[in-house]
This record gives sequence, structure tokens and C-alpha cells, in this order.
Amino acid sequence: MSFRYYLYISDAKVDMLLSQIDPGYHRKRSAEFSVNLTFVGAKHTVESPAADQVARLERVTRYLDDHADVGDVDAPGQFFRGLLPMQWGIVPTTNERALVYFGGRTEDTIIGLGGSPFHVIGASPPDPASHAFGGSSTMPALLDGLVEGDDTDLDPGVLNDGITGADAADAQALASVHRAGTRLRGPVQNVEFLAKRLLSGPSPYPELDGRPGMTVLLGSPLYVALVD
Repeated sequence: MSFRYYLYISDAKVDMLLSQIDPGYHRKRSAEFSVNLTFVGAKHTVESPAADQVARLERVTRYLDDHADVGDVDAPGQFFRGLLPMQWGIVPTTNERALVYFGGRTEDTIIGLGGSPFHVIGASPPDPASHAFGGSSTMPALLDGLVEGDDTDLDPGVLNDGITGADAADAQALASVHRAGTRLRGPVQNVEFLAKRLLSGPSPYPELDGRPGMTVLLGSPLYVALVD
């Protein structure tokens, strides 16, 4: 039997998807909890929060694998899976809305996964009164965090001056993801993940990639797990 050692589970995304997969799920869970309280005692019979968290995640991942557009890192669909050596850590920002970021690459793709540090297993719950409370998994929040924490000497101005509008915005966003991976200092670990695709496009720094035709991919993970 294989086991997953979870590093990150996004309860927010799992609950959002689960409510669409089974709209009555939360009502049924509340009813089960009430029955247990009444007849047996919730302390001994209700699943632990960790067990319920993993059960909800596994239900969502099974449904996505069976029914959704799930690709891989080099050919992502609406969602994508991967198993890669990656570095990860907390990316500092200036607006107190911290960001956890996983960075790695395949032969063809530079990948970044970003989300709220409060979804890291073992992290303290967020303080609702703090400015750090809120979504770090939306693309605007992720990109804002990556830009604010950018202390690299790569010049975003190397991007093609001839592009404008949405193309220019996409190029700048891809550049932020490309540069973010160079700032990670943690050890490389083999991890597997399932993520929502947020952004994908050609590398804005082909001269730094070691080979032509590289793609940059940004995703928001449902989970990240350590693989030995």
C-alpha cells in the first residue's frame, strides 16, 4: 500500500469543487455529526479533522481524474498532475499577504505552484483580523506576491517592446513566474501534485533556459505531497 505524505492541501479549493460535485455533501455531513452527538458522542465517533480533510480531497481528485480535463505539466488541461523534483518555501511580500511557492521544471516546462501558506500542513490558522488573511491562490494575488517579492536582477524590460495590451500583460506575468523559481533556496524534494491551471505560455527568457521552446506554467494546487 502506498501512502501520501501531504505537504499542502487547499481546503478552500476542495470544498468549492466538492460543493459542485455533490451539492448535498455538507448537509449530509452536518446530519451525520448531529446523529453522532445525540446517540454516541462526537468525541469518539466523528472523523478527525485530518482524516476528513484527506477523504474530501480524495473524493474530489477521483472525480476530476474520471470526469475533468486533467493533463500533465507539459500538456496541461483545465487541471494538471505532476511528479517532479521541486524547491519550495514562503515567498516574502510587502503587503503581509504571504505566499507559499513550489518551483521546478521538466525538459520543456518551467512550472510554479502558488497558494496560501495557511494550507501548508501543520501551519497555524490565519488570523481573520490580519491583512494576511485572504486568498493567495487567485492569479492576481499570486502575481502581485511574486512581483513584490522579486529581488532578482533579471530585467523584465528584456521582453519584446513591440507587444502591447493583453499580450504584454501575459508576457510580464510569465516573466514573474520564470523569475520566482530562481529565488527559492530550499532543498529539492520529489513531490506529486494536482493543480488548477492559471497561466501558460512561451518562456520570456529563452536565452536563460538552456534550450529553445520552453513553456512557463503557473498553477494553483489542490494538494502537494512528498514522494520518497
